[in-house]
Amino acid sequence: MVRWARATNVYEVNTRQYTPEGTFAAFARSLPRLRRMGVDTLWFMPVTPISRQGRLGTLGSYYACSDYTSINPEFGTFGDFRLVVDQAHELGMKVIMDWVANHTGQDHAWTRTNPEFYKRNAEGHFYDPHGWTDVIDLDYNSVAMRKAMIESMAFWVRSANIDGFRCDMAMLVTLDFWREARTALDAIRPLFWMAELDQLDNPDYLDVFDAAYTWKWMHAAQEFYGGRQSPADLVALLRSSRLWFTSNHDENSWNGTEYEKYGDMALSLAVFSCTWNGIPMMYSGQELPNHKRLKFFDKDCIEWGGADAPGSPAPAPPPPGLIAAVPALAEFYGQLLGIHSRHPALRADDASVTTYILSTGSDDRVFAFLRRQGDSAVLVLLNWSTSAATFSLSHFSLSHEWVREDYHDLFTGEAVTVGGDTRWTLPAWGYRVLERP
Repeated sequence: MVRWARATNVYEVNTRQYTPEGTFAAFARSLPRLRRMGVDTLWFMPVTPISRQGRLGTLGSYYACSDYTSINPEFGTFGDFRLVVDQAHELGMKVIMDWVANHTGQDHAWTRTNPEFYKRNAEGHFYDPHGWTDVIDLDYNSVAMRKAMIESMAFWVRSANIDGFRCDMAMLVTLDFWREARTALDAIRPLFWMAELDQLDNPDYLDVFDAAYTWKWMHAAQEFYGGRQSPADLVALLRSSRLWFTSNHDENSWNGTEYEKYGDMALSLAVFSCTWNGIPMMYSGQELPNHKRLKFFDKDCIEWGGADAPGSPAPAPPPPGLIAAVPALAEFYGQLLGIHSRHPALRADDASVTTYILSTGSDDRVFAFLRRQGDSAVLVLLNWSTSAATFSLSHFSLSHEWVREDYHDLFTGEAVTVGGDTRWTLPAWGYRVLERP
C-alpha cells in the first residue's frame, strides 16, 4: 500500500448528478468545500465515453465504455478533467478513477479494430454472461488485449496524472492480469489500487489490491437493523473488508439510500466506517444528508439546496455549480474524516496498530472497541439497539495504564476519564468517539 493511503479516505464523485451542468468544471467549484470537510481522495466514476449501441436510459451507464482513452463529452474535455485533477492536487487531495476491465460497451472501438479481443458465445457473437444487456466481455486469454488494456491505463497515469484506480468487479478479471498491470503501472509511479470485490471470497486478490470493499458487511448491517441478524453476525464479518461505507453509486440507485436501509443506525454506521480498521468511503451527497435515490441512466441532480427528510418539497435549485449552504452533516463527516486522517491509532492495515473489541456486559446491544498505536488511542462506543443503554467497560482487562487516561470527546470536545468503573449511557443508536492524541 502506498504510504499516504493508510491515512486516507475516499469520496466517490458522481459527475453526472453532482451539479445541474454535470461537468468537471462545475464539480471543481466544490473542491475547496470538500477539502475543508477533510476529503483526502476523490474517486471519479468512469470518465470515458459511453456506448450508444444497447444504451440504457437516455444517457447510458458509466460502465459501458466505448473508448478507454477518451473523455465522455457529457462531462467536458480531457483538458477539463486534467484541470480538476491538478486543482485537487493543489489542495492536497489525491484522485483515482474508475476502471472497467471486465467488459466494454457494445460499440467500443475495439469491436471494430480488434474483434479478437472479445469472448464469443456458441453462435459466434459478442456477449456478456452476467445478464448485463449493454456490455460485452473481454477475453483475457488474449495477450494482445491485455497489453492494450495496460497501455490504456498507463495513458491516464501519464497524461492525466491520476494517483490510482478503483477497479470495477475486479474478481471477474483474472488475478494474473491485475498482477501484471500493477507491476507495469507502479513502475511509472506508485499508485493506490482499490477493488470492488468480496475479499472473503477472493483473498488472493489482496496480494494486488490495497483496499477492497465487500457486500457481506453492508447486507448484514441492513439485516441487523431489520432485526434479522445478531450483533455476533456483524462481529463475524469485521475482517471482511479493507474499506467501509454506508452508500455508493450502486447501493443508492438500486437498493436504497442509507436511511432506507439503515434508518436511525445510519450515522452510527458512519462512525464505525471512519474508525474501524480500514479506509472510510463516502458517496456524493451523503454530507447533506441525501434521502434521494439517484437515477443511474438519466440526469437526476443531487438536491443540494434541499430537504433533510424524505417527502419534503424540493427547494429552488442553487446557482449553477454551487451549493447554496453548508450541508447539514458536513461538520459531522468533517470530524470523522479528520480524526481518521490525523490519528495514528486509526491508520489502515498498519501492523503497529492494535484493535481491541471490548466487552461491556451489554454485548447484545453495545459494540465497543479501542484502537491503539503506542501511547495514542481511540475509544469508540456504539449503541446498536432501539433503546438507551447503560454499561461499563469493567469486563475488559484495564491493566494497561494507557486505558485509564484522560480522553477527549471528538464531537463535544469535553475531557473524559476512562476507567473500568466509568458508567456510560448512550441513547438508542447513539455513539461516542474518544481520543488520546
